[in-house]
Amino acid sequence: MSTLELENLTKAYSRKVVPVKELSLRVENNEFLTLVGPSGCGKSTILRVIAGLEQATGGKVLIDGRDVNPLPPKERNIAMVFQSYALYPHMTVYDNIASGLKLRDMPAGEIQKRIQDASQVLGLDPLMDRKPSQLSGGQRQRVALGRALVREPEVFLLDEPLSNLDALLREQVRADLKQIFETQKSPVVYVTHDQTEAMTLSTKMAVLSEGHLQQLGRPDHVYQKPANRFVAGFIGSPQMNLPVLERVENAVLLGDFKIHLPDTMESRPASVVMGIRPEHVRLPRPEDSQTIRGHVFLVENLGMSDLISLRVSGADNIVIRALLPTDATWSREDLELAIPPDTIHWFDADTGARLAD
Repeated sequence: MSTLELENLTKAYSRKVVPVKELSLRVENNEFLTLVGPSGCGKSTILRVIAGLEQATGGKVLIDGRDVNPLPPKERNIAMVFQSYALYPHMTVYDNIASGLKLRDMPAGEIQKRIQDASQVLGLDPLMDRKPSQLSGGQRQRVALGRALVREPEVFLLDEPLSNLDALLREQVRADLKQIFETQKSPVVYVTHDQTEAMTLSTKMAVLSEGHLQQLGRPDHVYQKPANRFVAGFIGSPQMNLPVLERVENAVLLGDFKIHLPDTMESRPASVVMGIRPEHVRLPRPEDSQTIRGHVFLVENLGMSDLISLRVSGADNIVIRALLPTDATWSREDLELAIPPDTIHWFDADTGARLAD
């Protein structure tokens, strides 16, 4: 068991290119941390600095309280799984998994035992004599994962390991990963731009933007209580509605309609961002007091739901998207939608900071 801690970690390639900026976070044993954010936010750079493949410009990487910055990668006892599998094409599955252990001069009996244990977990027993060219993408990824598991490292690092798989296989391997790492005690740091992976795999999620940590917490908390406008817009699919609205006394104007601000909102700037997820916008019920109307100009069938895009009456430049049941009946020309107050998130239009629920 071990812990991983980053203290004010910074990585700069030049004065203008600083992909990681004073990042601090902690991953306990048996925790699965996912670094998630758009391309270029510093996710993979953080992983490479932890592994020792890149040198930190500032700050510390601590494993069990020990600063490993001065140590080369081979002395950090970290296992890393890459996006590209990185298997030896001339070796069998068995030899690929055993390669790292042989380099450490581990006894043959111990190597065999560790490989057998990992093979049972990953379902690789029938594949041991095959070479990578004879394997599917999902099988190759499991071999790469097996090579990491047999190391019994202090920290696991995974850099977008599912991005090369098709959608169906990605779903299957994602479920496999979740089960495998629930039995591991070492901290896991997983990099992805796919928020579905982040939400389903993580016990803790770090949302990054331009090298800065935007929010750190449980996936459900990040989803339900986004810390700022960026997190609100990035986490969630379909994306949250985030119109900028002008305030009038204790309400904001959404086209021809007034949406009341919560009494608990301490700061009430002249303009605010109203955040509401498409799944929370619904057809009106008798108890609904806040509704809007408009014209539906786009319907996207998602199977169980229709994702509709509505231009709000009195504000043709504002579009609200809603997920409605496919069997619901509604008018495309004049659709009324309810916006439940308890599902609205409020953000400062200038700073993006969260104001109130």
